[in-house]
Amino acid sequence: MKKIFPLLLTLVLIGLGLPLQAGDKKINDRLENCGLVIQEIMDIPDDIPQDLIDKADCVIVYPSVVKAAFIFGASYGRGAMVCRTGENFNGPWSAPSMMALEGGSFGFQIGGQATDFVLLVMNERGAKAILSSKVKLGADASAAAGPKGRNAEASTDVTMRAEILSYSRARGLFAGVSLAGSTVRPDGSANTDLYNKRLSAEDIIFKGAVAVPPSAQKMVSYLNKKSPKNKSAGKSP
Repeated sequence: MKKIFPLLLTLVLIGLGLPLQAGDKKINDRLENCGLVIQEIMDIPDDIPQDLIDKADCVIVYPSVVKAAFIFGASYGRGAMVCRTGENFNGPWSAPSMMALEGGSFGFQIGGQATDFVLLVMNERGAKAILSSKVKLGADASAAAGPKGRNAEASTDVTMRAEILSYSRARGLFAGVSLAGSTVRPDGSANTDLYNKRLSAEDIIFKGAVAVPPSAQKMVSYLNKKSPKNKSAGKSP
């Protein structure tokens, strides 16, 4: 009976969709940090232009990426990606897919100072590429340092052509930053741990296979309030 009880408890937890591993707590903590980062960055005076947020199809957040993790090129930053739902990216923001950030040059970081990254995915091609496979920024998808400030000119040629606009925050300083050469990909194992079943990033984002987990409610609710409608040409409902 003593051996049977743990098995029965495990089956009950699976049925309820509750976390089974310590790794789930780390993932949920990461999602909560994503919500905190996106709110803090978008609420500061020299933030991401509202015009760009309103035209973005997806947002990726990588909280507390540390330079030391890239010394040997084996570790990576981890975060989450949410997109607008609907066939034309004109619905409310989705449940998150966990994401990984690998490689690239992170020389702008100072010592072991953690850096937060926010990436805006500006069109359908970029979104689908990232969600389906590993994407190298600047090669597989065009990327640029995003303009900042409420009065920033967001219609430059670089901004208009880029599929992904990237920003960083370190030591309280917020800036557009180039992540060219870095790769972005779905973190499949983290998604499995979070949702307790194997799901592709496309299932989560495009098919609405899961509800928004409690740890991501802050991030998704904030984006729904901050940018409820996609104002890109042809995408407004």
